[in-house]
Amino acid sequence: MTKSNKKSYIIYFMKILLIEDDLILGESVKEYLELNDIEVVWIYDDRQFKDVLKFNQFDVMVIDLMLRYNKGEDIIEWIRDNNINTPILVLTAKNSIESKEECFNKGADDYLVKPFEPKELLLRLKALSKRKKIEQLIKIGDILVDLDNKIIKKQNEEIKISKTAWKILYLLISRRGEIVDTETILNYVWGDKAVGDEIVRAYIKELRKILPPDSIQTYKGRGYRLV
Repeated sequence: MTKSNKKSYIIYFMKILLIEDDLILGESVKEYLELNDIEVVWIYDDRQFKDVLKFNQFDVMVIDLMLRYNKGEDIIEWIRDNNINTPILVLTAKNSIESKEECFNKGADDYLVKPFEPKELLLRLKALSKRKKIEQLIKIGDILVDLDNKIIKKQNEEIKISKTAWKILYLLISRRGEIVDTETILNYVWGDKAVGDEIVRAYIKELRKILPPDSIQTYKGRGYRLV
């Protein structure tokens, strides 16, 4: 696997959605943020945004206003009307106070005018991401997972699992509700080591022994999802 391919499978634990139809700007923003440990899902065809939001969760959304098929203002309004509370940063060439007022009234959390310094975008994203952090105490049926202290309990009794199983559980929790493909798990846990899919199945089996039935769903040929 090449270095560039591996990069796309690194798990950053900060994930943003970028809706930007300028191909040059979108590519440069994506590259800069990923170099700063932020995962970017970039869609340049804004007609896809509903499907992307249906199957993904984000820490922050970055939305241009002047798009090809939709107004960014309408996308913001749709997001809030559908009870999606993820922080939204507007990234646009519009610099009027009227535009800012409209976006904030529709539910935007921040507003950055083009052209901008990439470092400023990075700082704003980090600030916004603090508003939506992964919960540190996770309840899965009768299992309580304490992410801060790396403890798993059932009826107040601690359950021990291997360090590798813990890494996979943390990854599934951080992406709960999403299908995490097997290659992502392999690269996150084992990096460059030559291991196969069967080792992932073995640790998933270990996790299933302690979690409630059907907590981890298998998608054959794709990966696993924590529900």
